[in-house]
Amino acid sequence: MSYVATLADIEAIEQIPLEERDLPPNTYEAIRRGAALNPDGVALHFFLQGQSYAQGIAFTYREWLGALHQTANMFHALGLRPGQVVTMILPNLPQAFLTIFGGEIAGIVGPINPLLEPDAFVDIMNAAQSRMLVTLAPFPGVDIWEKASSVVEKVPTLETVLVVDLADFIPGMPKPSLPETIAHARVVDFNAAMKAQPGDKLIFQRDIRPDDIASYFHTGGTTGAPKIAQHTHGNEVFDAWSPGMVLEVEPGQVFLCGLPLYHVNAVIVTGLIPWMFGATVVLATPMGYRDKTLFPNFWKIVEHYRVTFFSGVPTVYAGLLHVPIGDADVSSLKYAICGAAPMPVEVFKEFERRTGLRILEGYGLTEGTCVSSVNPPEGERRIGSIGFRIPYQEMVIARVDEDGTGEVLPANEIGSVLIRGANVFPGYLEDIHNQGIWVDLGDGRGPWLNTGDLGRQDEDGYFWLTGRKKELIIRGGHNIDPKLIEEPMHRHPAVALAAAVGRPDPRVGEVPVVYVQLKPGAEATAEELLAFAQAHVPERAAIPKQVYLIEQMPVTAVGKIFKPALVRMQIQEVLTAALNALDEVAEAVVQALPSKLHGTQVHVSVVLVPGVEQAAGEAAVQAVLGQYAFHYQVEVRTS
Repeated sequence: MSYVATLADIEAIEQIPLEERDLPPNTYEAIRRGAALNPDGVALHFFLQGQSYAQGIAFTYREWLGALHQTANMFHALGLRPGQVVTMILPNLPQAFLTIFGGEIAGIVGPINPLLEPDAFVDIMNAAQSRMLVTLAPFPGVDIWEKASSVVEKVPTLETVLVVDLADFIPGMPKPSLPETIAHARVVDFNAAMKAQPGDKLIFQRDIRPDDIASYFHTGGTTGAPKIAQHTHGNEVFDAWSPGMVLEVEPGQVFLCGLPLYHVNAVIVTGLIPWMFGATVVLATPMGYRDKTLFPNFWKIVEHYRVTFFSGVPTVYAGLLHVPIGDADVSSLKYAICGAAPMPVEVFKEFERRTGLRILEGYGLTEGTCVSSVNPPEGERRIGSIGFRIPYQEMVIARVDEDGTGEVLPANEIGSVLIRGANVFPGYLEDIHNQGIWVDLGDGRGPWLNTGDLGRQDEDGYFWLTGRKKELIIRGGHNIDPKLIEEPMHRHPAVALAAAVGRPDPRVGEVPVVYVQLKPGAEATAEELLAFAQAHVPERAAIPKQVYLIEQMPVTAVGKIFKPALVRMQIQEVLTAALNALDEVAEAVVQALPSKLHGTQVHVSVVLVPGVEQAAGEAAVQAVLGQYAFHYQVEVRTS
């Protein structure tokens, strides 16, 4: 393994060319090699609920590899062929992991977020031309079956629906009756069909090459419009192997998986990485970190399974700060990774102080398979930094011009974060989404991926994110980094989470405001918090004009604060107030909605005051809307 403390250590690893590293050609071979390192060790623990964490099931590597063979054989026997897609709409279950990596052996796997609405299922599955669907059987309090089964008739390529039953994990619970078909697709019991297949080997021959497509992951970006990112086997193998080298993963270590398995972090960081190196995965409940019984028992779970490592987003760490460690022995913990969004400094410091755990802030994106950089586990961890690039991946800060060219910037200059390497995906499934994502820096060695993030690299090689282009608050041409507001607000003793966004302003474009979620039981007024911001935000232009107290921050399915929702709330508030202030308007209703074409589309409905002529009312409304750069649709009605 490799000791990584400085950028020089990364460069030392790279002295051996990547092509001489004998990486597995595909994810199946990666797991086979990991199993050979620890055949009698535990590959996977799973428990159903946080309070019953000790009552789980376990698979040795021999059993897990056998189950993987059975799953791949089942898909093949049911007709899945290379290049064809099996879609997965499941919570975190052993069958979800088996579907992912068994699906990659037999064809292509496409995990979908079960929290999406059925129309989104249809869009993603039709784009992928899904042949099979693995989903959950009817279960009390869970609507996955209702949503998934309702879309089958709208996906003409779908041939088979495989059903996983949660009742199989609960002794004595009756199994639901299922139809033999839904529309044009047959319905098959996943466990029964899998167990009917041999587990000692694959029943079919397939030469899986590194550039073969392994998976489709949908990603909404900042607009909320799903796009499908393609990953090759080589992408996934490299992006498990390289961070695994940095983190010094080895048999005997235990990785806790609490993030959802339709997201790359859970699949790669707490799935393929440990299995590639013979380590153990603890799959913590079907709902992961969303299970309300998981956090209260988290430290006891760490003690019971001797957890070495877990990965989370800032909201996970903020939540765990409210859970006392008590007498739990958490000495097994070696490190934890925080990604998806920058960790508030005060949360970082307080978490490490209380737990003694090393937090490694890192960075990645679906288009880069998962991991692109991480703070050095054995060296200086710079709070707020995303660390060094992983070995054999290139990462630069560059100025990017509108024509897709640019140049690398000197140290500490802010620009676009670009990556290039074996982990960078070949592109989105639909060509329309590939427009403008590649950058030519003129070095003759191929294009770079523009991540859409802004950042800088310091003189020691550490990378720092400074925001996303779409998250920057632009006030009169001045770029305001939301972290200038959020980090001071997190130091207030009553603040759990803070998110700064731009409020539309007809004079300067945007002015900063901040949404605040208080800690449980804490009290603070908006006026008090605004005074605190005025005293602690370091840049005058960044001082928020208003503080909004919010009961629950809008978050994505993986726990990252979803700022576009806050931005749309601001658009609605500003335009509603401006239009209702017009003498000609009796009532105005404004909706700001996500748009695949424009990012945000504003719908305005106006009722005029009795006696106001239609033309005069429309002119007044257009005069207000014309002060903003939104795409909008307007309906003006006389009373």
